[in-house]
Amino acid sequence: MLASMEAVRRLMDLRHRGRAEDLPAVLAATAPLLGAEAAIVLLVDYAQEALHPLRGTVPDRVTSSAIDGTPAGLAFTTARQQWADGVLWLPLLHGSERLGVLEFRVKGYPSEPVRHDLEVIAALVAELIASRRFYGDAVEHTRRRLPMQLAAEIIWNQLPPLTFAVDGTMVTAVLEPCYDVGGDAFDYAANGDILHVALFDTVGHGISASALTTLTLNTYRNARRSGLSLADTYRSIDKWIRSQYPAAFVTALLAELDMETGAYRRISAGHPAELMLRDGRSLPSLPTPNALPLGLGAMLRRPPTVIEQQLEPGDTLVFYTDGITEARDAAGTLFGADRLSEFLIGAMRDGASAPETMRRLIQTIISYEAGELRDDATAAMLQWRRHP
Repeated sequence: MLASMEAVRRLMDLRHRGRAEDLPAVLAATAPLLGAEAAIVLLVDYAQEALHPLRGTVPDRVTSSAIDGTPAGLAFTTARQQWADGVLWLPLLHGSERLGVLEFRVKGYPSEPVRHDLEVIAALVAELIASRRFYGDAVEHTRRRLPMQLAAEIIWNQLPPLTFAVDGTMVTAVLEPCYDVGGDAFDYAANGDILHVALFDTVGHGISASALTTLTLNTYRNARRSGLSLADTYRSIDKWIRSQYPAAFVTALLAELDMETGAYRRISAGHPAELMLRDGRSLPSLPTPNALPLGLGAMLRRPPTVIEQQLEPGDTLVFYTDGITEARDAAGTLFGADRLSEFLIGAMRDGASAPETMRRLIQTIISYEAGELRDDATAAMLQWRRHP
């Protein structure tokens, strides 16, 4: 116990000094205190295809690990520890956000008390990575396996973490092409019992699209933080897009969920309807669209319609942009909403978590288009459970 506490103390020192890239050296020095020969941070890349040693790791015997088909990858996808051939992998979770895994090389399978100590260390390491990543570029250098285009850089810097959970309710999202996305974005915020969720699909691509998306995201946040209703939020975003980008528009789903009661409200601004899944089956879609795309609202005099639906515990909603359903295979066949629904129901039946379902979905879309996406593809999953 005393040795473990000394390891914690050394790691805690990084809260007040040091960078993310200093973490590997501190872990290497503290590993013997934890009964390990080595302790190595492996972070997931932007494409969520592999796990890579954090920059600053001594390269001796340390290599990247594919997510699919490896024990390290299984620890990442299941968020549960894995053991094989003298190596213990623990998931690195910042809240519900999957950062990667922490690899411990040990002589024998640790006892339960030691495993508990290692889990505490993994939780601390995840917090350090999340807090220190903004003071340098080591985390970004580790996660990027291709050059990041400027439009994508702008968008990623606007987004919240991919996954968030509170009191059993979870929202998680994916974006592709991750190094060149420009027009798609999502946002969420939990305020009291209300979970706000939005998905945006901006016309165009590249820098101009990312600039419009940036305005849209921040206008949405400003309206939300000002306490505006859904309808007034729509009006505010619509007004600012018309004033700054008079020839452009953005389709969107603007939604609110009361996490206490399951009351769901939303506006579809020219956007495809969300999928609604319950007990392993797809429910009829909600009416869509019930407002013009953002930026075109002045073409109608009537206010946007807010659609209301009562959810049941366990219900799942999936928001998506048309880059998902309009993906085409070599024969030109659309992926389509029905195939999307079947995929999601199958993944949930297999027991995949919401973040893992989204990861598998985007890999499936990329494979369906033979590795070359014709459009930005973004999806967000919202699962509701009552407050415990």
